[in-house]
Amino acid sequence: MDELNGRMMACQILVTGLIARVANEQRDPLRFLTDFRDEIKAVVNGVNIAGLENSDRVRQVAQRTIDELFALMKPPSAE
Repeated sequence: MDELNGRMMACQILVTGLIARVANEQRDPLRFLTDFRDEIKAVVNGVNIAGLENSDRVRQVAQRTIDELFALMKPPSAE
């Protein structure tokens, strides 16, 4: 389980870095991040989770993870 958690953290860090890099190349990085976050949340809300009795719990954890990832990104400095 620790190995799986470590791999998931590595994937989250990689994805966060990629999103931040793309956002930095946009004219309006904050708007890009907001729109991207909203799209990801819509996908999580619409994805079919089969084989579980309580898919709502999985969906809540996924939504919380999305919020945590985007909370790590700060707006660019004014300098």
